[in-house]
Amino acid sequence: MKPRHLLTLADWTSEEILAVLDLADRVKARPDDFATRLARKTLLMLFEKPSLRTRLSFEAGMTQLGGHAIYYSTQGSNIGGKETIEDTAKTAGRLVDAIMARLYSHETLEKIAANAGVPVVNGLTDYSHPCQILADLLTIREKKKRLAGLSLAYLGDSKNNVTHSLLFGCAKTGMSISVGCPAGPEYEPLPEVLSLARAAAKKSGARVVVTHDPGEAVSGADVVYTDSWMSYHVPKDQEAARVAILKPYQVDSGKMKKAAPGAIFMNCLPAARGYEQTAEVIDGPQSVVFDEAENRLHAQKALLLVLLGRDRD
Repeated sequence: MKPRHLLTLADWTSEEILAVLDLADRVKARPDDFATRLARKTLLMLFEKPSLRTRLSFEAGMTQLGGHAIYYSTQGSNIGGKETIEDTAKTAGRLVDAIMARLYSHETLEKIAANAGVPVVNGLTDYSHPCQILADLLTIREKKKRLAGLSLAYLGDSKNNVTHSLLFGCAKTGMSISVGCPAGPEYEPLPEVLSLARAAAKKSGARVVVTHDPGEAVSGADVVYTDSWMSYHVPKDQEAARVAILKPYQVDSGKMKKAAPGAIFMNCLPAARGYEQTAEVIDGPQSVVFDEAENRLHAQKALLLVLLGRDRD
């Protein structure tokens, strides 16, 4: 039987996503009930791109479930050089029970999944960041008691993994999403992502909107979300021009006032105060960014239980 992977939320049904969130609620409320579920199970964590939250949440999660996580940085390794990524995946699949990979290229992740023979989890690629959005959905549901019928506004650079995964996650769970970004292919979500998200939204009753007016995007939103303006390793000599283009999409107190009463603010972190959001917003009472960061742990524990077939009592 082929293993189940999480490469992108586009591959998962609404019911499957909600089942992970329901299990995450149980794992978070009663962690001791799951403390030995992954005993003698090992997760390989491949890191081509470093991350504080991804490493801590997966490694702590495996420990709390009774398993073990191996951190392996690809920097200075033979992967992709002396040894092909396919050979690496085939070897690792003989030695561990699951693989989490945080990579630059989504194509590399797909090669790992095609060859490993064990569940593969996307810890981030240039295309998708599904684990972050599972945590985001968990956080939104905790704060708002539902997902279907809500609206989320995303402001800023939108041709990135977080925006793509938010489009999939919102559309599949019945949340409308309005993306506010500069015009042009450099800043807008990929057309194929929008097509998939709109198809999912049609089934769930949600709406998917892309606008270049930040005020229109946030108007009446229950959730206001932003992410780094410098996520693509922008050269230093291009940063000033990029900031000038994105500054109208900065989440400040004025934009939060245009959102719905009781709206929450989210950023997947790390955050740069004075850039994608002001300090007043991220450090203010509407911000839930650290609840969001913690929920990476609970959502990913639930995900690992599902992928490794240990989610049943």
